[in-house]
Amino acid sequence: MKPWSETLALPKPLRDVRPKRPAGGAPPTGAPAGDWPAAQDELRASYERGRMEAEKTLSEQIVRQRNEVHDLMRGTLDSLRNAVPQIMRDAENAMIALALSVAQKLVADMPISVAMIEAAVRDALTQVEGTAQFTVRLHPADLELLQKFESPLLASGDGAKEFRFLSSLEVTRGGCLVQTQFGTVDARRETKFDLLKRSLVR
Repeated sequence: MKPWSETLALPKPLRDVRPKRPAGGAPPTGAPAGDWPAAQDELRASYERGRMEAEKTLSEQIVRQRNEVHDLMRGTLDSLRNAVPQIMRDAENAMIALALSVAQKLVADMPISVAMIEAAVRDALTQVEGTAQFTVRLHPADLELLQKFESPLLASGDGAKEFRFLSSLEVTRGGCLVQTQFGTVDARRETKFDLLKRSLVR
């Protein structure tokens, strides 16, 4: 390769230009001896500052990420603590509702007897004690059953009370409605089940 022999013409004189440092670490030929150690010190100081800033930034990021993970774990644990009681309540309510539904079906499938009707009427009459006049409404088939077996409920006791039994399709079998001048006692079986369900299911 031929050596470069042309002269370069620069528009302005160069300032603060130093020859490249040759291999071996010695300052360039013709360079001021005092400038080279100062440049090395500044380079080392710049490197040290950069390293310390990078370590500080990395440390801050690690601390921030650790705090975020801690907050996430705490939130998850709090959610689980709150969810477990609710799940238990829901499961308990579901079991109660299922048990009531099964019981209601079993009772509905039971044959209607005179003793069953009389028990329902007596239970309702305990809530109107002290009332002289009342009307007991029964399902037509239930009233017919009481009449057929001449239930003592159909007869007046000591004559101190005035009451009567009437048939009503509004009343389902096995229950009754007792009407007084102060209000009505709903002793139908579905009403009792509904009240029981509301008292148990939270």
